[in-house]
Formats: sequence, C-alpha cells, structure tokens
Amino acid sequence: MSNKPSVVMMGLGYIGLPTAALIASRGLRVTGIDIRENVVETINKGQIHIVEPDLDGLVHHVVHKGDLTATTSPVKADVYLIAVPTPFKDNHMPDLSYVLSATKSIIPVLEKGVLVILESTSPVGTTRKMEELIYTTRPELKGHIYIAYCPERVLPGNILHELQHNDRAIGGIDQASTQKAIAFYKHFVSGQLHPTNAKTAEMVKLVENASRDNQIAFANELSMICDKAEINVWEMIALANKHPRVNILNPGTGVGGHCIAVDPWFIVSEFPNESTLIKTSRERNVYKTQWVIEKVKNKALAFKIEHDRDPIIACMGLAFKPDIDDLRESPALQVADTLKKEGFKTLEVEPNLVGAVTDRQIVPANDAILHADIIVFLVAHKEFKHLPKIEHKITLDFCGNL
Repeated sequence: MSNKPSVVMMGLGYIGLPTAALIASRGLRVTGIDIRENVVETINKGQIHIVEPDLDGLVHHVVHKGDLTATTSPVKADVYLIAVPTPFKDNHMPDLSYVLSATKSIIPVLEKGVLVILESTSPVGTTRKMEELIYTTRPELKGHIYIAYCPERVLPGNILHELQHNDRAIGGIDQASTQKAIAFYKHFVSGQLHPTNAKTAEMVKLVENASRDNQIAFANELSMICDKAEINVWEMIALANKHPRVNILNPGTGVGGHCIAVDPWFIVSEFPNESTLIKTSRERNVYKTQWVIEKVKNKALAFKIEHDRDPIIACMGLAFKPDIDDLRESPALQVADTLKKEGFKTLEVEPNLVGAVTDRQIVPANDAILHADIIVFLVAHKEFKHLPKIEHKITLDFCGNL
C-alpha cells in the first residue's frame, strides 16, 4: 500500500461522511459514493446533510482543499470502505441488500492489491459472503486482494472524536488482510487497533450493542415497576448508583437508532435457541414504547372526560437520542406518529430539525408549551433543560428531563 492510499467510501450517511472527511483531513484522496444525488451535490458544495458537531467545518475544509469529492458511481482506488445501512426485514431478519449492492457496484473497478473493508454492522459471516460474491464474479482476483471487517463504535454527537480515538477490532479473511487493514487505519486512528478474524469482529459489534440493549432494558423495566409502586425512578436509580459496584442507566421512551435497536436481532436471527436473554431485552425495550403510548393516551382521555374537549399534546423530541437529528428507529417518533394516526391532536417539537428540509411540521418548544394541554417529554434534548418552569399544564416525563 502506498504511503497515502486513495480511498473510496461507499455510503455517505451518519458514519460514512464523518469517516470520509476524517480520512481526507489526513491528506488521503477520498471519493465518497452515494446513490442520493442531492447528498452528492450538497457535499460537493462543501456542505453537509446531517447534524454532527464540527463536521460542517471539516467537510468544507477537505472539499475545498480537493481531498474529498462525492459522486454516484465507484472509481478505482487502493482502499474501498463500505458503510451502508443494514436494516432488518420482516420477522427481524437481517437485510443485507445494501451491503451486497455496494459490493456488486465496486466489483468492476477492483484491481489486484486493493483492500476492501466492510464497516456496516452485519450478521456473523457477512464478510465471507462479500468475499464469495467478489470471487464468483471476478475469480482472477482470488488470492490477490485483501478483505476485512472493522465495525465502527461511535456515539452520534461525538463521532469525529471517537472515530479517531476509540479502539477498533479489525478482522480479515486471513492474517494478511488483517495486517493490511491495520496499516490503513493507522492513517487516521490513534486508538489501539486489535487484530482478530472477520467472524469475531462481526460478533464483537453485535455483542457491544446487545449489551447496551440489555442494560437499557433493565432500566426501562425498573421505570415501569417504579411507576406502579409510585416511586420516583430517577431518584431511586441515583441512590442505587451510590453503591460502588452498581451503575444503572437511566430509562427512556424505548431504544432507537440504527445500532442498539437493530443489532441484537441479528444475533437472535442466527442463534434463536441460545439468545433468549438478548431477545427478552429487545422485546422489553420495544414494549416500553408501547407502554409510553398507553400512558399518554390514558392521560389524554382523562383530560377529555374532565374538560369535554380533546387535549393538544406536545411531543417534546422526535430523535432517537438527545441532541441529534437522527430519526432512525426512534421510539419518540413512534409515539408521536401513533398518537397522530389515532386521531389525537399533537404538536411536534424537535429542535435539531428546525430549518431542515422535512415533511413534518416542527413547532418551537415555547410555542408548543404555550398551546398544549399535555406536555410529553420523549427525548432529553439540552434545549429542554433550560425551558421556563411549566405550570398549570399536565406534564409527562419519560426521559428524566425535569
């Protein structure tokens, strides 16, 4: 591999774009590929289409410097990174169509000596499927290219820092591929790079998120128990966490995002008999969102009986976690959409979507509180922490905002 290999990034979403920009900032020539023409046009203007701290300035810099360009079709390069979505289909079965489509699109431009790295969260064995697809189509490349799996492990809202500083597990289809991938990541990652095999690296990513899902499920279950027992769950958890070996997470509206709400199902789909705890945690977190919906509906119906009119409900937050604009698998969004679909009058508040192009009618927080009868906090955005004290309104807090 040359001192500064050329790079193709397949997918310019919440992971692909920050990664491409970070790599480009190290002086490597990066071509970002995305099937969405509006995304390509936006990036080539030096602008971004997602909300992530400090990303706008970095993209502006590397685009205008000429180190990052975007297009809709793959080009020849030394390294190919695949960071496309991996959702699930019916019955929570993994949908590998995006990964396989991205792989197929790069096959015509692959040359001997290139490195192909899958970063998308994937079921165990996906890297081998990608390898098989490449060699079936281009058998002359077998034994002459390097293929590896290296999952991202970043927190939205702090992606650029974590991309650089977090440790990475890197697993190749063989030892040579592992070492080739490690050499590449050293260009932009200062965290430790841990060598393993592709199958282990794939499981590492799934287990990391399943572990988080399990911990959140415990907190969410506690919130429902405390509600029934008329105990303040936030106070109870804070006191329990005074124990030196206890660290309970805070409960929420459910679990969302493209990782924690999805990845455990990949394990369950492959190992149904061995993953009963993982499945139960996933089901508990799904149920928590339904529980929240029923709590809001019951409060709304009680209001109607008392006041002889339908209440206006302010849904405070739509993103899947605080201080981002990402709506993927968002339990807060599910609550808002369900209430609206069932005929309740709602106002949607999402400070991170103000000014964004969306088909949703976003209302400023103060306006929503002024006009609503019931205030429902679904996401603990920092903007909500500084709102004036809410008086003479029914308030439901499912995220510890108050």
